[in-house]
Amino acid sequence: MTVYVRSLETAVPKTRLVQSEARDVFAAQPGLSRLGARLVSTCFDSAAIETRFTAVDELTNESRSDDPQFYDPATGLLLNPSTKVRNDIFGREATKLFVQAARSAMEACPELDLLDITHLVTVSCTGFFNPGPDYKIVRELGLNPAVQRYHLGFMGCYAAFPALRAGKAFCDADPNAVVLVVCAELCSLHVRTSNDPDTIMGSALFADGAAAAVITARPGSEETALLQLDHFETVLTPVGEDSMAWNIGDHGFEMVLGNYVPHIIDDHIVGALEPLLAREPELAALPYSSIRHWAIHPGGRSILDKVESRLGLTEEQLVPAREILRNYGNMSSATVLFVIRRILEQAPEPGDERICSMAFGPGLTVETALFTKLRQAPPALRPGQGSKADQVRELVAAEAPVA
Repeated sequence: MTVYVRSLETAVPKTRLVQSEARDVFAAQPGLSRLGARLVSTCFDSAAIETRFTAVDELTNESRSDDPQFYDPATGLLLNPSTKVRNDIFGREATKLFVQAARSAMEACPELDLLDITHLVTVSCTGFFNPGPDYKIVRELGLNPAVQRYHLGFMGCYAAFPALRAGKAFCDADPNAVVLVVCAELCSLHVRTSNDPDTIMGSALFADGAAAAVITARPGSEETALLQLDHFETVLTPVGEDSMAWNIGDHGFEMVLGNYVPHIIDDHIVGALEPLLAREPELAALPYSSIRHWAIHPGGRSILDKVESRLGLTEEQLVPAREILRNYGNMSSATVLFVIRRILEQAPEPGDERICSMAFGPGLTVETALFTKLRQAPPALRPGQGSKADQVRELVAAEAPVA
């Protein structure tokens, strides 16, 4: 049975962070050592990021609050709220992104009714609350209260793949299933000033965003589908368990992102791809660059550099991943879906439009997938734009004859 992605939509908070401005704030904190200050400048400047988005409005100099919790622009000081304060914000702000992305994904499927959704899979590693985001989406969108709900929590940057794989499994088991997958992450909730290199790196990379996909194998799906889900594989590298981790601290979640991670990926990426490509021996016999599209999770610039070099890919094949990193930063589980969405927006080309996709996370875990691009997607919504329905109404109004 062939399973398809019918829609794939993204969402980000309204507050945009400029990388150079964020660097200056972090570098000016009074508790930094001279080495810490140098690391801030180096990490922020070498991250290949220009802008990111955050659900924490007060992380900009334009914000004003009588009781600042994260950043006081009057003094220039970064504050250090408790994990409870951060998680309370997650419950409120993540819900908005979960619902926004889910609604956009459904609006992009006019032939499907909200009550057609049979399964809902939500993903996040940046906060917890219950009733959780799966419940909130059901209530806010008006899904069938009996929809089967699943939440994948605390898996990290690769978690979109287990979610898509689950969606495919549900559709393989039930040809009438329609699965809504939603990833939303508020990584910026956990940034803080520190002299620790891992914490500094996290502050330079992480951002907030969400993505949602509608998955189905219903008859006729191929006519409107964007993407065909072909194969998934999971590999654990033999080393790296302590090099990438995500722990809960008293003042937010603590990211461990060792500088040896790109080297581990460099050493083991070929082996990680073997089980996936073995599914299609004709692909395994060809150079990696013969696969037209590569949707790589941009965990950082150096990771993309290692993937490009080790696999012999062209600069053009890494453009979608580098564009997402530059404009959005690392949004954990949602990020690779942004990259896939960017590939889907590209004009179609003659021949096979296969997509090989990879994401890396704690463990060190490597998730891989093969997809087939079926058609070009309309441009994704940008910050400040209305919903899909709003855009349609604006287009109709603009084309209406003047009385």
